[in-house]
Amino acid sequence: MDRTKLKPLLIPANTSLKAAMQKLSETAEKILFVINEDEKLLGTVTDGDIRRGLLNGLNFVESVEKVMYRKFISLSFDVSDLKKQAERIMIEKKIEQIPILDGNGLITDAILWTDLFDTGQTKKKVNYPNQVVIMAGGKGTRLDPFTRILPKPLIPIGDKPVVELIMERFYLHGFLKFIYTLNYKKEYIKLFLKENDFPYTIDWVEEKDFLGTAGSLSLLKDKITDTFFVINCDSILDVDFEDVLKWHKQQGALLTIIGCHKEVKVPFGVLELNKGCLTNIIEKPIYDVTINTGVYVMEPSVLSYMTQGEAIDMNKLIELIAEKEKISVYPVSHGWIDIGQWEEYRKTIERLGSF
Repeated sequence: MDRTKLKPLLIPANTSLKAAMQKLSETAEKILFVINEDEKLLGTVTDGDIRRGLLNGLNFVESVEKVMYRKFISLSFDVSDLKKQAERIMIEKKIEQIPILDGNGLITDAILWTDLFDTGQTKKKVNYPNQVVIMAGGKGTRLDPFTRILPKPLIPIGDKPVVELIMERFYLHGFLKFIYTLNYKKEYIKLFLKENDFPYTIDWVEEKDFLGTAGSLSLLKDKITDTFFVINCDSILDVDFEDVLKWHKQQGALLTIIGCHKEVKVPFGVLELNKGCLTNIIEKPIYDVTINTGVYVMEPSVLSYMTQGEAIDMNKLIELIAEKEKISVYPVSHGWIDIGQWEEYRKTIERLGSF
């Protein structure tokens, strides 16, 4: 790896989790190397390390030192056949990055999977039996007047409607069975799905009445027999859905919500009070929050919390489940776009080339 490419992957141990998340997003190399002031390698950090830290109670301002992996595998810079050794270790240990160290433990280089193999060889494609439910029955009132003519699922992003992009992203990770829940302008959507020769299995159910943001799931009781995904038709998410499914299973949860980190900037001075008296003024604070992306993994028994044909919103369904069952959160730092309102839709069009 060229030194100019390695340098952005090096971070000090006092780097905050939030800064590390942003760095991972910028570099797109899936790993950061934690070093001391002499560039001695102390540990490695991935999205997964940060995710586990956050779920174990850490907050965004705490340092990567608390989550970094210290038992990393490395190679010495003077090993003969360095690339061949790296190739062997990557295949045996199923890892994609190996740091190269000098005699003092200083990182001098890193070998990535993509340096040795074609990107298509990164992992064998597996087709999963799990179904993906696309919630596509809403009126899309936030995108009025566009949705008076065209249903929200068919709103174009570039030269493709949003639901086509959603299916492509799931298909990339081996999920090719889709079920649509339909209502508003359903004939448009059915025609689109019928006329295109997609390499997927596609089915749908139709609401007779508007059943809220989750009620249409009750119509799937005879169609769902295994763990399944649910996604709103206005959510585009760039995530490893295989890893999400694996995470959900490991957590033993009935429902997993994919949450995305967002900074909420308050453009005013915020007053802190105690018994009516001012204690502090925070000027234009920035808060770190985790947003519900509208993408979920569910077990079939979730459907038992609903009565077929009765309206219920997703937040109410989640509350009902949380009273009795475990709900986990799979946090991501980037890659989520909500095109359900005009401002975000415009941003999506602008970002299309780099997303």
